[in-house]
Formats: sequence, C-alpha cells, structure tokens
Amino acid sequence: MARSPKPSERGKAAKPAKPGKGLKPSYPYYLANRPVAANTALEVLDKYSGKRATRVAMADAAAVRKAIVAAHKAREAMAAFTPDRRRDVLEHCVRRFSERFEELALALCIEAGKPIRDARGEVTRLIDTFRIAAGEATRSGGELIELQISERTRGYRGMVKRVPIGPCSFITPFNFPLNLVAHKVAPAIAAGCPFVLKPAIKTPVGALIIAEVLAETDLPEGAFSVLCCSNEDASLLVEDERIKLLSFTGGLIGWDLKARSGKKKVTLELGGNAACIVDADPGASLDHVVERLVFGAYYQSGQSCISVQRIYAHADIYDKLRKKLKAAIAALRMGDPRDEQTFIGPVVDVDAAKRIESWIDAAVKGGAKRIVAGPRDGNMIPATLLEKVPRNSDLYRKEAFGPVAFIEPFDDFDKALNTVNDSDFGLQAGVFTGRLDHAMKAWDRLDVGGVIVGDVPSFRVDNMPYGGVKDSGLGREGVRYAIEDMSEQRLLVIRDPTEAM
Repeated sequence: MARSPKPSERGKAAKPAKPGKGLKPSYPYYLANRPVAANTALEVLDKYSGKRATRVAMADAAAVRKAIVAAHKAREAMAAFTPDRRRDVLEHCVRRFSERFEELALALCIEAGKPIRDARGEVTRLIDTFRIAAGEATRSGGELIELQISERTRGYRGMVKRVPIGPCSFITPFNFPLNLVAHKVAPAIAAGCPFVLKPAIKTPVGALIIAEVLAETDLPEGAFSVLCCSNEDASLLVEDERIKLLSFTGGLIGWDLKARSGKKKVTLELGGNAACIVDADPGASLDHVVERLVFGAYYQSGQSCISVQRIYAHADIYDKLRKKLKAAIAALRMGDPRDEQTFIGPVVDVDAAKRIESWIDAAVKGGAKRIVAGPRDGNMIPATLLEKVPRNSDLYRKEAFGPVAFIEPFDDFDKALNTVNDSDFGLQAGVFTGRLDHAMKAWDRLDVGGVIVGDVPSFRVDNMPYGGVKDSGLGREGVRYAIEDMSEQRLLVIRDPTEAM
C-alpha cells in the first residue's frame, strides 16, 4: 500500500522544497495587456491543506467582451509585429521564467497539489516550449509553386506564405497550469495572433504569472488577455464570430463547444485512457519497464491525459511483471507535495477523489481484484493497481484521471493491438517490444495520434505533434503544428508580361 500521512499530519508542511513566501495575497486578471484588480472574488485553495492560498480577480461577461474587442482591434498590429520582435518577446519570457523558476514551481505545488519535483519538471517544460516558439517565430513557412505546367501557364509564378489567422481564444484545464497554457500562448505569439485565454479557475495562478511576464514586453495593445471567468461568461470565447480559432483542452464537453463555435477553426485535446503493451520480449529489462510504467501511471497522481491506465502484458512475463509492479507501487510515498520525497500528491478536489474511488469500487464489485490499493483520505487517493477489471466498467472504458491503473494478460500481439483499439479514445499508446516487426505493426495499426515504442504513452516532447483521434479530439499541438493551425496559407501569383504566351 502506498504510504500516506496520518490524518493528524494533513495540512502540515513536511520538509518544504525551499523556503518560500508562497503565493501573493491576490492576483489581478489581465485585460488588453494590463492588470485589472477588479475584485478578489475567486478563492484558490492549497490542494493539499484545503486552506485558502490566494484570491484572484474574476472577470464578468463585459470584461470578456472587451477582451475580444481588443484582440480584434489588435489583429493588424500583431500581424505587422515583425518575426524578430515576436522572437524577442518569447526570449524575454524564457529569461524571466528562468529567473522566477522556484516561484513558478511553488505556485504549481500549492494551487495544483503537484509534487515539487514534478512541479519543477513542468516549469522546465514551460521554458522549453517558449524557447521552441522563439526559434519558430523567425522560420519561413512558405513555398514556391511551379505553375508553368503547360503552354497556357507559361510566365506565371506562384508563391505561398503563411499569415496569422487572427484573434484566438484558449481554454485550458487544471492539470498542467503552466505547460498547457504555454502550448497555446507561445505559438500564438510566434504566429502573430492576438488571444484571450481562460485558465482553469481551480488553478489560475500560473497563467496569471505568465501574463505578468508578457505585460513586461512591447506586444501591441490588446495582444493578450488572461481572464478567470465563469463557464457561462466564457461562452463568448466560443461563439463570438470575431474569434477565428478556438483551442480547447479538457473533457468531452469540447465536442459541444465545437458545435457552438460557428465558422471558426477549432482544435480539441480531450484526453484518453492510454494503454501500454508489454511484449514477451519487451526490449528492455523488466525493472526498467516497471520503472516507466509506475512513472506513467502515477506521475502527478495520474492527472494527465496520457497517464497509463491500461497495461496489457504478455502471458509469458505477466506474473513477473505483476509482482515487480506490486512492490514498486507499494513503495511510492504519498503525502505533502512540498516534501521532496513525495511521489503521490492530492487530486484536484474531494469530488474527483470520490469519483475515482467509486469507479474502483464498482470495478471490484464487478469482479476486479485489487493488487495494490488503500483507503481514500479526503482528496488523497493511494496509488492503485487492479487486475481482472470488467470490460464494461467505467474504469476500463473511460478516463480515470487519477492514480489508478489495471493490468491484463494477452497471448497474441495482434489481439493485443485490437484490444488497445477497443476504446472510444485514441491519444497515445506505448509499446515495449524488442521486435522491429511488432513495433512497425503497432505504428501501422494502433488507432491513436502517437505510438511510443520503448516507453510509456505518457512520454511527450514539446516540439512533437501531439493530439488524438476518435473522442480524444482533433488537431495537433506541438509548437510548429499549433502555428500551422493559427495561420492560413495566402497565395501570390505573378505573371511575367514579357514571357511568350
């Protein structure tokens, strides 16, 4: 069983990562590049102690409308904001995020309950994402087209360049308050698009610190707004025709947003129930496989769209893998996310924890067996591993979004691929195999956005195309791929009048 704090220890800091002042007493929202301390209506909780950590200004529908108007007015200025200046803004962000590294990590630790080591990892990825965008800002995305394909078109030349799509709206979830924001904001700046961002109201502080840094730059007036607001008021970001692209990361409600979005382009990243196959010859030691599976399933308490939820292990190595997984998971430390030794922190709130607990209990009632488990304590769920999970259960079919996974044996690789595909989701899948033919077959046949061979599906580098199929969404993130969505192709045809017709 994963080790958890005693009830009397909950809420007490255990070996804080570094002396810090914590969060500011309050944070403004940002409207058209400027801070607005309109109120302190939103209470942000420390996800471990449950106590208030800070207050944040909430925007109303009028403020959201003003932000959209400002972005619309800024579209020409942002398009004219030269690539070198966009690069300079992004490089400024890289410098300032590096200088405020521990502040950002502590903010994550507090508002998201993310273990401090994981929080530092996310700050590193935030910096990486802005650095990648800075490099992309000055790269040309155009091409020369040969139009002289017949006598009729002699003397014609064609060229294509990419131009900013215009104002964008971004809606981000609670689980990566820095890097999921970065994957929308940094490409928008590189592409020359003004934007309005609605961060998750449970974890808004990271986005507001990013806005604070952006406000230090010379971005054109109206280039960005970062507004905490209700879902009702955020409907303007979905429906307003002046917005040309909506990028949403979150739950399946994204399909409803797409239906309401009108003519604008929409990109969605809606999660998954990621699977990982461990072949008879996994191509690595079982100890390594176990280390990666434990990371993939329980990193940041499983609150990741590509968290390992389904493990399919070949019958030849199933018992050994199961035994090693049981020991490794039971050794994970659960507790205060500020403690350097903590691996499992809280999930986002008690309601989420109760849902996860209910899915585990329902699976067990349906015949599943607990291999590693423990009792829920508030919003703390111990790392859980099950087997024999019924295929019609929520835990099998849906996205758990918590520290729980299950393992199941297989004896035929082709059938294992079919089992992975037997899902409404298709974001990423992992395959441990020492056989090249199996690796290539997985790439050919798995109905997912990305196949990770030799590692877990939870692996992501911030410049790679990232997104899914089926209910996992549409479109791709990864800086260059997001820039493509945030821009349009514009053709130029020139006729040389001296060329003989």
